[in-house]
Amino acid sequence: MSDRSILVLDVGGTHVKALVSGLDPLQKREFPSGPTLTVERMVAGVLELVQDWQWDVVSVGVPTVVRNGKVVAEPVNLGGGWVGFNLQAALGKPAKVVNDAVMQAIGSYEGGKMLFLGLGTGLGSALIDAGRVEPLELGHLPFRKKTFEDYVGKAAREKHGNKQWRKDVFDVVEQLSRALEPEYVVLGGGDAAELKELPPNARRGDNENAFTGGFRLWDADWSVAL
Repeated sequence: MSDRSILVLDVGGTHVKALVSGLDPLQKREFPSGPTLTVERMVAGVLELVQDWQWDVVSVGVPTVVRNGKVVAEPVNLGGGWVGFNLQAALGKPAKVVNDAVMQAIGSYEGGKMLFLGLGTGLGSALIDAGRVEPLELGHLPFRKKTFEDYVGKAAREKHGNKQWRKDVFDVVEQLSRALEPEYVVLGGGDAAELKELPPNARRGDNENAFTGGFRLWDADWSVAL
């Protein structure tokens, strides 16, 4: 890991989580996000949350499309203002911005060809093959009568119940695995804990891996395709 002090911000649909390198993950801090969290409110909340921490650089995971370190689409489950906003200038330190699923995928990676699926407010996704990261946006692709996210997102679990949701997760993992042919699948995100059993060739991730991924972003070994 880089010898610089790294602040990692994991911006999700329900919480913004923060951790600085050198601290135990149990020392992470967070505050609520949601549909009213504009980018300005996120920055203000972060600067207040970590005002007594010191850091040299920042990694930010955002639940939307990111290209060349810039947000190019407004997050579906958050407030607005993200597109074109200069997070580096607002945070006052060098910053790397990636999709939140990419950040957690990098922290979950153990070699080979891995498909990461983040089960949370929506459906995050990323593919890593031999250390090369490919951000994906699978959640909004058509599936059955709606989209993948409509069947395995948090709203679907709350509406249809855990039993049906778990069945749909198995179906989604099977469909996407057929298409992308990963060596293994990592199921991350907050709702991965709701699975009693795991689909074939899948293992459970850990939300704390997002912090590991944020730290790894500053390692020269990682090449993120944007």
